[in-house]
Amino acid sequence: MSDASNGLVVWPRLVTLEGGEGAGKSTVLAALRDALLATGAEVVSSREPGGTPLAERIRELLLGTSTDDGGHEAPAADTELLLMFAARAQHVRQTILPALERGAWVLSDRFTDASYAYQGAARGLDGGFIADLERRVVGIVPGLTLLLDVPVAVGLQRARGRGPADRIEGEHDDFFESVRAGYLKRAAAEPRRFHVIDASQPAAEVATQALEAMHAYLRTVR
Repeated sequence: MSDASNGLVVWPRLVTLEGGEGAGKSTVLAALRDALLATGAEVVSSREPGGTPLAERIRELLLGTSTDDGGHEAPAADTELLLMFAARAQHVRQTILPALERGAWVLSDRFTDASYAYQGAARGLDGGFIADLERRVVGIVPGLTLLLDVPVAVGLQRARGRGPADRIEGEHDDFFESVRAGYLKRAAAEPRRFHVIDASQPAAEVATQALEAMHAYLRTVR
C-alpha cells in the first residue's frame, strides 16, 4: 500500500468495477474472481452499497426495496449521499480492510467513485464535500478501477430487461447521462488508476478485455 497525494491510502489488491446501469459489472467481476482464484490467491468479492449485513440493510433503504422504510419515502440527495457513506464505512471496516490486511484480493462492484458520479455529477452535490467524506470516512482508494462504459440507452435497455427497476434505476435518462459523464471525467483525471472498457460490446469480449487489463496490472503488483 502507499499514500496518494490526496491523503488516501492506495491498496494495490483492491480492484473496483464501476459503470452505469446495465454495464455488465457482475459478469466481469465473476471472470476476474475466477482468474485470481486460479493463481491460488484468496479473493473476496463484494458490492456497494452492501458488503456487510448492516450495509445490505442500508442498500435496501437506498434502492427502495425495503419493506420497512417509512412508506418508501425517497431520501433527499444529501441523505442519499450520507447513507451511501455510512454503508461504505461499514463495508471498509468490516469487510475490505480485514481482507486486504491478511493479503487477500478484494473485488468490489462499485466503490467511492460511484458517489462522485451518482450523487456528485448526477445529483449535483458538491464534489469537495464528497472528497472530504472520502478522506474522513473511507481513507482508502483502489489500485485499479475498471470503468465499464456503455451508452445510456444501451445500458438502460439491458437493466430494465432484468425485471422491475429499483429507485435509482427508475431515474430519467438525463440523470444517467450525467452519471456517465461524471465517471468519464474521473477516469480522465486519474488515467493511471482507471482502465476504461467499451461495455457496449458482447459480454464475452468485455470480460476478455477486463482480464487482459487485470493480467497487465498483476505484473505491476508484488
